[in-house]
Amino acid sequence: MASVLEFDDVSVTRDGTSILSEVHWSVDDADRWVVLGPNGAGKTTLLQLASSMLHASRGRVTVLDEEVGRSDLASLRPRIGFASTAMARKVPGSERVIDVVMTAAHSVTGRWNEEYEDVDERRARRVLREWKLDRFEERRFGSLSDGEQKRVQIARSIMTDPELLLLDEPAASLDLGAREELVGLLGDFASSPDSPAMIMVTHHVEEIPAGFTHALLLADGRVTAAGPLDEIITGEHLSSTFGLTLQVQRDGDRFAARAA
Repeated sequence: MASVLEFDDVSVTRDGTSILSEVHWSVDDADRWVVLGPNGAGKTTLLQLASSMLHASRGRVTVLDEEVGRSDLASLRPRIGFASTAMARKVPGSERVIDVVMTAAHSVTGRWNEEYEDVDERRARRVLREWKLDRFEERRFGSLSDGEQKRVQIARSIMTDPELLLLDEPAASLDLGAREELVGLLGDFASSPDSPAMIMVTHHVEEIPAGFTHALLLADGRVTAAGPLDEIITGEHLSSTFGLTLQVQRDGDRFAARAA
C-alpha cells in the first residue's frame, strides 16, 4: 500500500487559539477513514489541511507525495475530491445538475465559456447514474432536496477520478430515509477496491458506511484514538472523546451509540 496523506506533528493556531495540536496521522491508498468528535474538535480543519486548502501553523502535511506549502497546489488539488456543505453553497442554484458535475473537470462551480469533450459528458452522466441521480440531470441544483444536493456534490467530487476523496458531514440534516440511502451508496462505493482512499467527517456512528476500515477520534484539537474501526469505535474510546458514558452496539457493518 502507498501513503496518500501524512500529518507529521501538525498544529493549527488561529488568533492565538489552538485548533489542532500535535497531530500524527497516516492514510494509505486502500484506507477508508471516519473522523468523529464533538463540535469544535477540529474535524473540518483536519479536512481543510488534507485538501491543501489550509496550511499548518507547525509541522508537515504531505498529500499524494506533495508537501503542502512546497508544491504546486494547482496541479495537486484536481487529484483530491472534496464534498461539503460549504462547497455546495458556491454552486449557483440555477445550474443544471449535469453541469454541476461536469464543471468539476475545470475546477469551477458555474458553467461559463469552458469547453468540454464528449468524454466529460459521458463520465458525468455515468457518475450521476451510479449515484441514482440520472433522472435529475436537467433539473436546477437549487430545486433539489438536501439529500439530493449532497449526492450531487459527491458525484461532482468523484467526477475527476480523484486519488483521495474527502467528505465533510455528507449525511448532516438528512431525514432517516435520505440518510440510509446515502449511507448505502457510500458503503457500496467504499467497498469497491477501485475507489480512492476516503476520509469522512461525521458526528454520528450511525452514519459510518460499510466498507470503512479506520477511525480517528478528536477532542479539543487532539487525537484521542486512531486505528482500525473495530478497535476504535468502542464505548470506552467514544466516552473519553465525547465526555459522556456511552454504549456502542454493532449490527453487521453498522454501529449505534447511546448514553449508558
